Amino acid sequence: MQLIQETPDLSAYLVADEAVDHHHPLVRETAAELARSVANSYEYARAAFEFVRDTIPHSQDSGDLRVTWRASDVLEQRTGICYAKAHALAALLRAEDIPTALCYQKLDVVHGLVAVRFNGAWHRQDPRGNKPGVDARFSLDGERLAFTPDPASGETDWPVLYAAAHPVVLDALKSADDRPHLWETLPTAL
Repeated sequence: MQLIQETPDLSAYLVADEAVDHHHPLVRETAAELARSVANSYEYARAAFEFVRDTIPHSQDSGDLRVTWRASDVLEQRTGICYAKAHALAALLRAEDIPTALCYQKLDVVHGLVAVRFNGAWHRQDPRGNKPGVDARFSLDGERLAFTPDPASGETDWPVLYAAAHPVVLDALKSADDRPHLWETLPTAL
């Protein structure tokens, strides 16, 4: 699949915003801590990915009823669904000047992930969190995502790389009182 930048301006994929708030002190502190243990940006990207994937449980898997959407809140509360975890990973990567896009798959509902730019190419990563039947891994050599869409079921990978969270996703997250309410209002299209 050919990934398509929403904007040709690569600097747009480094911006802090409402959801990807990499200017927040907690995001900066976490990024600095992760950066201390690695030698280069590739190792940092892997460390940030594994940190989000492995230390922030997916709220559906853990049974957590809280809904987070801002990266700093995800890091503070240590919970989130795929979109929120993607926002947290994007913030950690952008905090270290690694261009990062938000991207989506159409499964039963819209699923959120990120793409990182290395060596002049975008590489999609899925920090959702592993569980039986899900084995997502950081990879710059072929995708190792949590899910593979089934075209026969109407599922697809959307090729657009967004500089900011899609408004439909943000609206669903921000308007949900709790995770059960969110599950009733998850977007099925962008």
